[in-house]
Amino acid sequence: MIVVADASPLVTLAICDCLNVLETLFGEVRVSQTVFDEVAFGHKPGADKLAIYLQNKFISINLESYIIGAEMLDKGELTSIALYKHLQADYLLIDEKAGRKVAKINHIKIIGSLGVLIEAKRKGIIPLLKPYVELLRQSKTHFGEDLLTYALTAVGE
Repeated sequence: MIVVADASPLVTLAICDCLNVLETLFGEVRVSQTVFDEVAFGHKPGADKLAIYLQNKFISINLESYIIGAEMLDKGELTSIALYKHLQADYLLIDEKAGRKVAKINHIKIIGSLGVLIEAKRKGIIPLLKPYVELLRQSKTHFGEDLLTYALTAVGE
């Protein structure tokens, strides 16, 4: 199985020290060159971890593919969706509302970073979700309290 990842979920999983969960759940992880550059060379949390983790996982992608709603996206989201289509991936790992909306319009199967953590808990890859939710509460991530509480409820914590 192949998952193509956008930047924000990678940062979230790096904060939680859960990047390894991606390969356990999906097998193969790929990112666009744009996403790699954004997370590995910027000032994002976990940039050093991400630079190492994403070595040999990034691919340059031509944006000539037609994507419905592309004007709503930043270049990272756009290249992630294009790479998903190019690789005929199984999932697109994306958190941003606009990106998720465009992915759905384009019939792309999506999962978010919290969805990855929920699946990791359900499959016994991580013993508890709560410690990771607490890390996210303390970080500057974009998750609302309702969503974090929902994730805990979804796994019975």
